[in-house]
Parts: sequence; C-alpha cells; structure tokens
Amino acid sequence: MNMDKAKHTGEELLGKAKEAAGKVTGNSSLEAEGTAEQLKAKAKQVGDDIKDAFSGDDKK
Repeated sequence: MNMDKAKHTGEELLGKAKEAAGKVTGNSSLEAEGTAEQLKAKAKQVGDDIKDAFSGDDKK
C-alpha cells in the first residue's frame, strides 16, 4: 500500500468516526460531514486504483 492509499484509508476511517459520533450525539451535521468525508476518500481510492492500473503498480 503506498502512502496515498494509506492516507485515503485514514481519511475514510476519520469519516466513519465522525458519522458514528454524529449518530450517537444526534448531530446530523456531523453525521453528514462524516458521510461526505467517506465518499471523498473512497473516490480518491478509486483514483489511486486507476492510476496504479495504468502505471503497472498494482501492489496492495
């Protein structure tokens, strides 16, 4: 796993934590922010996968 993938995985986990905190506290804004961060991180991961496919660097 390269540094970008590790960073994006961390961003996704942070988003999950925010979403969970928002659910527990009843803070819909924080929950939505967490969901958005997860989606953004997943999109970056897809971009990394595409970049790796074209560069031949498919190590995970």
